[in-house]
Amino acid sequence: MEENRRVLLICTGGTIGMVRTERGYVPKAGSLANRMAKMPQFQDPAGPARCVPPSRFGTRVQYEIMEYVPLKDSSNLGVSDWVRVAEDITRHYDEYDAFVVVHGTDTMAYTASALSFMLENLSKTVIVTGSQLPLSEVRNDAIDNLLGAITLAGNYTIPEVCLFFHNKLLRGNRARKVDAAHLDAFDSGNLAPLARMGINVEVAAHLLLPPPTSPLHLRPIQERHVACLRLFPGLTEAILKNLLTPPVRGLVLETFGAGNAPDNRPELLNALREASERGVVIVNCTQCHRGSVSTDYASGLALKEAQVVGGADMTVEAALTKLAWLLSDETLSAEQVRAQIGVNLRGEITGRWQGAPAIFQENLKS
Repeated sequence: MEENRRVLLICTGGTIGMVRTERGYVPKAGSLANRMAKMPQFQDPAGPARCVPPSRFGTRVQYEIMEYVPLKDSSNLGVSDWVRVAEDITRHYDEYDAFVVVHGTDTMAYTASALSFMLENLSKTVIVTGSQLPLSEVRNDAIDNLLGAITLAGNYTIPEVCLFFHNKLLRGNRARKVDAAHLDAFDSGNLAPLARMGINVEVAAHLLLPPPTSPLHLRPIQERHVACLRLFPGLTEAILKNLLTPPVRGLVLETFGAGNAPDNRPELLNALREASERGVVIVNCTQCHRGSVSTDYASGLALKEAQVVGGADMTVEAALTKLAWLLSDETLSAEQVRAQIGVNLRGEITGRWQGAPAIFQENLKS
């Protein structure tokens, strides 16, 4: 007996649906949907509209496309766009089995991280994907990325926000864009992929978050006065103080190595301490793609003594969106926000989880 699974594609824009113009690639309304309708990978000739061919086990994935107006390059997306996607997922949560967010690559990791925090008690699969080359080009990575995301979303229940790219399913708040010139553009340096697609689909069940026991709840990000600063040799006190002035409420400090900063610059440490005492929450994240911050070095301990909170092995994207999300809760004090930064809420920090095996819909039939 054939089983149907319903997936909602939320199309925000990005390279995947762009067309070539005199000013370069630009998003074009309807382009993605029109091209998908003509491709056998996305439209079964014997099936209803917007339906991929059935799998060998009989599962058929039907999808609907929600296209935003206007479509945007991801460089033009912001906090309000993150919230809009989260609201649309929440609004249609009971109508669909899973969700795929079609997105540009440049800020995809920020959106995936933001969604992971805003969507509390997520029990359905949400996958963010896009491409380095448009579907309109003969040679592209759009087909594999989009088809892979639809396949995983339609056949597996992985209760978290993920990012699918180049045959890898990554935890959304662990992913970073690491390459602007090749197709394998995303990686999660401190966590292995949740799944890999090859001849077979290999799911790392032990890495998946446990399913929630409470219903979905949306807590949108509202706080916009957060910033990032990458430490560099020669950073002046004036630059640091200017960045920490009101209305800034939070700062992600990208430090050297294992979370280090100069401990022979008392003026910098004092500026950080003074801001912390005013209620600014400052989070220490390493500039490195892999590894974690620590206090093994005196230069790292100096930051802790200045009330800078360790961000463990969070990505900068996760730390920034988590900080904005926490600061959006007006009931939390600055000290409570600092305490929550170090708590593993959505798998953004390495911790031990009792992995729940992925539910493969094709194996649910009696």
